[in-house]
Amino acid sequence: AQIAETVSSAVPAVKAFSPDVIVAIGGGGYIPARMLRTEVKVPILAISLELYDDRTHTANTNVLRKQWFTEEPGTFGALVRGQRVLIVDEVDDTRTTLEYAVKELERTNSPAAIGILVVHNKLKPKKGKLPSYVHYIVGEDVPDAWNCYPWDAKAYGRDIRSHEKLAHACAGETWKSGFPFSFSIVVAGFAGALLSTAVMVLQRRN
Repeated sequence: AQIAETVSSAVPAVKAFSPDVIVAIGGGGYIPARMLRTEVKVPILAISLELYDDRTHTANTNVLRKQWFTEEPGTFGALVRGQRVLIVDEVDDTRTTLEYAVKELERTNSPAAIGILVVHNKLKPKKGKLPSYVHYIVGEDVPDAWNCYPWDAKAYGRDIRSHEKLAHACAGETWKSGFPFSFSIVVAGFAGALLSTAVMVLQRRN
């Protein structure tokens, strides 16, 4: 529930920016962007950028552009050029990916204005830089720790319920395991799946 609450808390700032379209950075920005769209009724476009290699668990030398959208007439991509665009991602870590996304959006699609919404901003020195005219919105500032998001729970050897229980423990909250009426989970109707929206913060090992 923490992620849903954090995204919702940013809605007034997003509405003040008044985007025409959302550009979600995959994979971490997809779910927060969809949550945002419940309250900010604009189309979502998906792009995929890769800074960290999942196979080697190391950072690439450069951000890799894996997927982008077209501007064909009648598509949501046609809504970008000359319009107000909000980039959404789950976390601002080194800022390298966000810097690339802004530059590539400007180079390729020439929007009138660019805003950014991140669910979490890590309080640390940034490698990437954003132009002063980019409207930057943060859901929550967090320590420089490794964030394990619910959509990555399996990558850390946990099922979603174990992840949720540990997330609540880390947050000092009481875990309620009674399905389906637990307030600590969200039931997603797509294919009967369960989607937890808590985030577990794991301290980075030195």
